[in-house]
Amino acid sequence: MSELLGIDPMTLLVLIPLVCAVLLPVVGRWPNVREAVTLISSVFLVSVAWPFAFAVEAGARPDVTWIEPIVGVSLRLTAEPLGAIFVLVASTLWVISTIYSIGYMRGNNEGHQTRFYVCFAIAISSTMGVALAGNLFTLFLFYEVLTLSTYPLVAHHGDDEARQGGRIYLGILLTTSIGFLLTAILWTYAITGSGDFIAGGLLAGKAEGPIVGVLLALYAFGIGKAALMPFHAWLPAAMVAPTPVSALLHAVAVVKAGVFCVTKVVVYVFGLELLSGESSTSWLVWIAGASILIASIIALQQDNLKRRLAFSTVSQLAYVSMAAALFAPYAIMAAALHIVAHAFGKITLFFAAGSIYTAAHKTRISELDGIGKRMPWTMGAFAIASLSMIGLPPTVGFISKWHLLTGAAEAASGFAIVVMVVSTALNAAYFLPIVYNAFFKEEAMRHDNAADHHHEPHGEAPLPMVVALTVTAAITLGLFFLPGLPYELTLRLLEGMP
Repeated sequence: MSELLGIDPMTLLVLIPLVCAVLLPVVGRWPNVREAVTLISSVFLVSVAWPFAFAVEAGARPDVTWIEPIVGVSLRLTAEPLGAIFVLVASTLWVISTIYSIGYMRGNNEGHQTRFYVCFAIAISSTMGVALAGNLFTLFLFYEVLTLSTYPLVAHHGDDEARQGGRIYLGILLTTSIGFLLTAILWTYAITGSGDFIAGGLLAGKAEGPIVGVLLALYAFGIGKAALMPFHAWLPAAMVAPTPVSALLHAVAVVKAGVFCVTKVVVYVFGLELLSGESSTSWLVWIAGASILIASIIALQQDNLKRRLAFSTVSQLAYVSMAAALFAPYAIMAAALHIVAHAFGKITLFFAAGSIYTAAHKTRISELDGIGKRMPWTMGAFAIASLSMIGLPPTVGFISKWHLLTGAAEAASGFAIVVMVVSTALNAAYFLPIVYNAFFKEEAMRHDNAADHHHEPHGEAPLPMVVALTVTAAITLGLFFLPGLPYELTLRLLEGMP
C-alpha cells in the first residue's frame, strides 16, 4: 500500500472526510461548490479504500499508532478483513449517497444543507475509525463521535417531532455505550491489561465461567447501534430525519457500525473457542432470534413506509448478531456477508422511499397502489432490493442468507434455522404486497380537495436520486453473480479460526 504525501492509507481514510467537513462551511454559501467538495471527497475516499482492501485481501496487515496518552492505552489503527469489508461498504455508499442527497435536499428545499453535509462527512470519518480501530479504546472513541455527529442529522428538521426523535436517539445510544459498553471495556482492560484486538480472542485463557456471559451481555447491549431488543427504539424514532439520513443510519454507517462492532468483539475480544465452550453465552442467539421475529411481526403492521423499513432493519441486523452468536467460523463469514448484502439492499429501499416522497408526496404503503406505472425505475429498484431482503436469487441477499443457513447448520442450531425460515416468510409478507400493488393495482383516486396534490401528474424523482437508487439496485444484483472482493475478504476472515 503506497502512501500519499507521506500519509499512510488508514490515516487517509479517516482524514479525507474530516478535511471535507472542515472545508464545507467555508464554501457553504455556494451550493454547487459545496456539493462538488462533498462529491470529490467521497470519490477520493473510495479511490483509497479499494486499493487498501485489495492489499488486506492479499495479506497486508498495517498498524499505525497515532498517540499513546496513557501507557497501554493508545489511539491505534490496524487492518484486518472484517474492517476492510466495512471500509469498502461505507466508502462506496458515501459516493452514491452524496449523489442521492444532492437531488433530495434540493428537490425538497431542505434547510441547513451545509450543516447536513458537514455532519454526514464527520459521520463517515468516524465510521472509518470504527472500521479500522486497533483496540477497544479507539473503537469506543470513534463510536461515540459517530453518535454525536449523527444527532444533528436525526433532529435536522428542528420541529418538535424531530427534537423528540433526536432525544430518544441520543439518550439510548449514549446510555448503552457509557453504561454498558464502557463498563465492559474497562473490565476487559482490568482482566487482560490490554484492549488490543487479537486473533483468537484477547480474553482467551484469561476469563471463564459466568464472567464471560456477563461481559458478553455488556458488550452486546452496550453496542446499542446493533439495535438488539429491547434497546432498539432509537431506530424507528430516528425516522423523522430526511431520507438521506435514514440511508446513513440504516445502510452506510450507524447500524452497520453496531453489528460490525458486535462481530469484531466476538472474534477478536472473546474468540470463538472461548465463547463456544461457555454455557453462559448461549443466551445471545435466543435474544437475536427473538429480535428477528418480533421486529418482522411489527414491520408487517406498519403502514408508514419508512417505519416498516426501520423495523425490517431491526430484524435484519439481528441476523448478523445471531450469526455472530453461533460462534462458528462459517457463521462469522455469513455475518460479514450479510453486512454487505443488507447495506446495498436497504439503502436502495430507503432511496426509493425518499424518491416516492419527493415526487409523489406519499409516505404510506396504502397510498402506493399503481405507483409503479408512474415511477417504474424507483419501484423496479424497490422490487430488486425487496428480493434481496427476503433472500431470493438473483440478489446478493440470497448468498448471505444461504451462508447464514450453512453457518447455523455448522453450529447445529435448529433454533437459528427455524428462525431464518419463518422470518423469510415474514419478509416476503411485508415486502411483496408493496411491489405487487405498485405494479398490478390501479391507483386509488381520492376526491377530497386537501389531497388533490397527491394525485397531480408526476413521474420519477430528480435524476440524481433515480441514478443513485438504480446503481445500488444494480450492485445488489451484480454481487450475486460477481461477489468479488467482499467475498474474498470474508474468506480471509476465516483464516486462523478454530
